[in-house]
Amino acid sequence: MAAGDAISGFEGSVPNPHVKTSDWGWQIDPVGLRYSLCELYERYQKPLFIVENGFGAYDKVEADGSINDDYRIDYLRAHVEEMMKAVTYDGVDLMGYTPWGCIDCVSFTTGQYSKRYGFIYVNKHDDGTGDMSRSRKKSFNWYKEVIASNGENL
Repeated sequence: MAAGDAISGFEGSVPNPHVKTSDWGWQIDPVGLRYSLCELYERYQKPLFIVENGFGAYDKVEADGSINDDYRIDYLRAHVEEMMKAVTYDGVDLMGYTPWGCIDCVSFTTGQYSKRYGFIYVNKHDDGTGDMSRSRKKSFNWYKEVIASNGENL
């Protein structure tokens, strides 16, 4: 396979009616991630590294300034659990994982600030307003604990 070639069977996606989707229609399929890890590892027998896996959502800032993004925690927890199963039960050599992203930024696919991925909220809005101040979301502290416990505390 030459650099830049598509992996056979991964050129597009087929909607799965049995999984949930995000507000933007992205499928939420942690079991599919495990399956993909197994397929790729079986085919290439090379260590894998997952980059840019995350959940874009509309985040609400509460009156006290908190952002309780339990939906992001649920998404990440389910995906990390499936990665752990792929390593423990399926023998996948998974070198690492980086979620997308640590801080809110303009969505590449939609050009929106309101499609938020980060553990850190950025006060910037689709209409250009906002002072760019930052605050930690609930998921920030959750993921900090996941890292500190090496995935033991999900």
